[in-house]
Amino acid sequence: MDPASVPPAPAPDSPLVAPPRDDAFTLYDLRVEVVATDRPMVCNHRAGLWFTLSGENLAFPPGETFPLYPLAALLPLLPAKQRPTHPHDWMTTDAEIACPDPYCGGRFRITRTGTTTFRHGEVTRVPLPGADGDAPGGTP
Repeated sequence: MDPASVPPAPAPDSPLVAPPRDDAFTLYDLRVEVVATDRPMVCNHRAGLWFTLSGENLAFPPGETFPLYPLAALLPLLPAKQRPTHPHDWMTTDAEIACPDPYCGGRFRITRTGTTTFRHGEVTRVPLPGADGDAPGGTP
């Protein structure tokens, strides 16, 4: 094909050129703190013990530990607490979770402390729906 017969590429600001996809999303950073009640604590946690969650990363203070069973009970709730929720949703209003040991008086207060912005392409290899001509829900 003669190069002179090839039409020029559209200008970057042309309506024929799709704008770059913004694949950013924001999650709440969380702090989970052990709170005492009027009942004694039985498990290996104490009032004031805490950890944080940012994205998928848990962080504990240096030298601190956290018992497995309460952590296992908390883990399913944390991704939901990281996401924006309706003001009337219990996930928005309820902040204290009871220890799963029925004999333990400990509670765990989940507090939204800030936000962190992530990019889809940095946290998964699954393409966004419609990216590169893929059908929604396509496989990599």
